[in-house]
Amino acid sequence: MAARVRVVVMLLCLLVFLIPPSSAGGRKLEIKKHLKRLNKRAVKTIKSRDGDIIDCVRATHQPAFDHPMLKNHTIQMKPSFHPEGLFNEMKALSKSDKRSKPVTQLWQLNGRCPKGTVPIRRTKREDVLRANSISRFGKKKQRTFPQPRSADPDLISQSGHQHAIVYVEGDKYYGAKATINVWEPKIQQPNEFSLSQMWILGGSFGEDLNSIEVGWQVSPDLYGDNNSRLFTYWTSDAYQATGCYNLLCSGFVQINNEIAMGASIFPVSRYHGSQYDISILVWKVKGNEHDWCLVKNFKLKILDSQTKYTSSNVFKINK
Repeated sequence: MAARVRVVVMLLCLLVFLIPPSSAGGRKLEIKKHLKRLNKRAVKTIKSRDGDIIDCVRATHQPAFDHPMLKNHTIQMKPSFHPEGLFNEMKALSKSDKRSKPVTQLWQLNGRCPKGTVPIRRTKREDVLRANSISRFGKKKQRTFPQPRSADPDLISQSGHQHAIVYVEGDKYYGAKATINVWEPKIQQPNEFSLSQMWILGGSFGEDLNSIEVGWQVSPDLYGDNNSRLFTYWTSDAYQATGCYNLLCSGFVQINNEIAMGASIFPVSRYHGSQYDISILVWKVKGNEHDWCLVKNFKLKILDSQTKYTSSNVFKINK
């Protein structure tokens, strides 16, 4: 009995799109130039246990001064005004909790930056490659932000984000303070993220939206891992052309040599274990060129000066 063998031949059609060598070389050159703009010459370099490289850059050479409106800017080392009630409250907190285990950043276990410098997380080639484009690296995707005026702000939005928001509006505000418990939630997909932040807004939710954001976030897409990291973000045109995370563009001026934007927070809270939080204070300095000042109380002691500020030449909110 003859056996009939049916042979099924499957043809796999592979479409191969070849990138011309000139285009590939041009992109590599563009990434190299972008990294050179972001990664300034360091006085000292510290390698963190999580793989980060922290560059101690002279404060006068940080990315903020690449902005054309800050070319002849003089750094203001201390604000001319403090919100006395909240500022003194943070001082009292630091004195009462001196025996508590400090909340710091992981890179600090391997060294500190000298005075006159600011710690900047070095941007790597693979960080830029994870972005949709070089021009959008370090920037939020447009229309991915929650609207507090929504009837159901805690529901999943059209962008696929789920939010839980507490907000206040309807008056003039000159600052805000928040104490945020620091967690390290597990992210299932590389393009997902989780965060807890304080968010100060000006304008409407149209193209005139101004925003200052600060808190902690877990974002594998931005940082390449699942660590809980300190972050800031700002925009003056509803996340379209201006603003970025941390120091990934010019705008924010950093003056503190202890805190690195985008660096891992250590330790973090654990279920049925120790709890850790960060206190954040943002306030407006009226009648001064440097509009918004920012203090982060990581080590349960008040910093000698604010961590960052924005210049009114670059950022305008509640004017």
